[in-house]
Amino acid sequence: LAALLANLSDAFAPQPVLPQSQRDSSGKLSMVDPAAHVDLIHSTASLLPSLSLSDAVLETAATASTAMDAVSQSGIDTPDLADAASAMPGSGGVGYSKASYYTTLGLYALSFPGIWSQVKRSTSAKVKRKTFVSDGEAASDGKDLRQQAGEIMAYMKANNYEVLEAGETITFRGLVKKSLSQALFLTFCTALGMASLALVLQIQFQDLTLPGIGSPNWFYLTLLAPYAGLYYWRSGDRLDDIKVKLLSSDDDTENEIVVEGNDDEIERMWRTLDLREKGMVKVEGILAA
Repeated sequence: LAALLANLSDAFAPQPVLPQSQRDSSGKLSMVDPAAHVDLIHSTASLLPSLSLSDAVLETAATASTAMDAVSQSGIDTPDLADAASAMPGSGGVGYSKASYYTTLGLYALSFPGIWSQVKRSTSAKVKRKTFVSDGEAASDGKDLRQQAGEIMAYMKANNYEVLEAGETITFRGLVKKSLSQALFLTFCTALGMASLALVLQIQFQDLTLPGIGSPNWFYLTLLAPYAGLYYWRSGDRLDDIKVKLLSSDDDTENEIVVEGNDDEIERMWRTLDLREKGMVKVEGILAA
């Protein structure tokens, strides 16, 4: 009798009301029909006064009986409750929008080739053609073409460039050495890209099993990252050509310098020689002295 009372107390202890489920012989999730247990609750509740239980236990039993009556009389379709339970988080149902997931996956697939492009372009120069201007001979504190050409020549010599061709257009050629920091940067970027790809594959193919391997660990793809740095390093040093053409305005108030070559080198040159890109207005920075 004491064991029965203990079981009854645990059964009627206040707890969240959740639909209970069970699996039938076919393994399909189905809800327990509350109506099948109403008689048991009523019969148990009718015996409680004769067992001299406390008022709290009697009240709990009566509340549970009333709740079971309400469920049995509400006409709720138990298969619908089973479907709702299977969709609850943690019950194995889908808890995210598949449309959003596959849209994000598609955008990622489109952007992933950028990693290969970055590694491939690291071994070649990004060639651009820009026109710069400076004050000419007739301007105050200006320079003639000969003086401007001398400054450009001195800059290129200081950066290990030699004159390849001299004429209306001067061609400079220099040797650009491979950089260890660039190789490490490419390795780092590739590792991040492979790690993100591994995460996507891990989510997409959770139940994939390969013959002889079993469930693959996609994060081993990050071991390919050092090959990006190795690819750059084995390409070795490269030859870089820069072409410069000097022109003067009709009134000699402005010099034009047309430069074609590596974009990074052009950027350094105009900053060092204090040139202005044609059609652009130079604005001093807030922190400029």
